[in-house]
Amino acid sequence: MTGAGPDDQRAAAARALKEATAPAGPGAAEQAMARLREASAALLEGVERALPPWAEGVADGLLGAWGRLDAGRRREVVEAARAAGEAAARRMAAELAELLALDPAEQRATPLEIIRTAFVEPTAVLAAAGLPDVVRDAFDERAWPDDRFGLVPRTLKDLDPDLAAVHFAWGVAKAAVLRARAEERPR
Repeated sequence: MTGAGPDDQRAAAARALKEATAPAGPGAAEQAMARLREASAALLEGVERALPPWAEGVADGLLGAWGRLDAGRRREVVEAARAAGEAAARRMAAELAELLALDPAEQRATPLEIIRTAFVEPTAVLAAAGLPDVVRDAFDERAWPDDRFGLVPRTLKDLDPDLAAVHFAWGVAKAAVLRARAEERPR
């Protein structure tokens, strides 16, 4: 992790959004690409930072609602869920880095698609603790059949409110790159 905090992420997101709407012209694609790289780095760092406390929080919430573990065992499972979040963060960092290293025109997935797999590691911890499956709606069951506990993040805001802005800035920067390239092509 780079050690950048939420304030750095917000600043990167704000710069990317402001500059993404800058007028097109010579070099616009390169400028937009620089903003995309900045937003990508902020997104990657933010996900790495947010996943462990997210996993800890969702585990604590579910275990509290279930109410079947004594306080000591609950703490152990919550700590294991945080460790699972750290493992998920490492896995996702590698997958996101691979995606974000691709040229924007070659990216066939979005960061959110990768991040939605964050449920895998905490689910294993909760299942091992004996937590019963939660009731989910039919769409969720079809879309994420292995998400037994309803953990799939709908948006990056589910992991950290600041990440929604970073993700939005990333999308705007990617669109700016593709738009600038299209405008620079001879007609």
